[in-house]
Amino acid sequence: MTTERDEPAVNADERTMLEGWLDYHRRTLAWKCDGLTDEQLRTASVPPSKLSLMGLVRHMAEVERIWFRRVLADEDAGPLYFSEADPDGEFHLTGADTWQDAYGAWQTEIGLARRNAAGLALDDLSRGRRHGGDRFSLRWIYTHMIEEYARHNGHADLLRECVDGSTGD
Repeated sequence: MTTERDEPAVNADERTMLEGWLDYHRRTLAWKCDGLTDEQLRTASVPPSKLSLMGLVRHMAEVERIWFRRVLADEDAGPLYFSEADPDGEFHLTGADTWQDAYGAWQTEIGLARRNAAGLALDDLSRGRRHGGDRFSLRWIYTHMIEEYARHNGHADLLRECVDGSTGD
């Protein structure tokens, strides 16, 4: 798989810009995982941290699910990987965990995120609430997701370099 990444147009309207940057960062994480084996993707390459590229993808599937399904649409979408007993379960990988499964879950959540955001205005508020608190505008959720991906893509840069020496923006 070769991941194509294009920055949004510099003169796009706000929604196109926000969605474009979110998609850019989604593709950046996929690009950081390109060409690696399941074993390499499961490698926690900066001990003592358990952080791995596959773990980051699973984490972002959870984050997409939380913000676009549970918060934005108020869907009853339970966690994919974590639990009360294991709140960081997405990062606790075994040899049975595969890229195909992690990538598939992530892409499913991205598709559902797009579906739930379609037709809403940036100022529309979420139907659900996070931790019983405030409702969030779609604009806030997009901005938060861009921040979340950007932060974790920085982690992915370091992880990938540790795994096989690859670097790049």
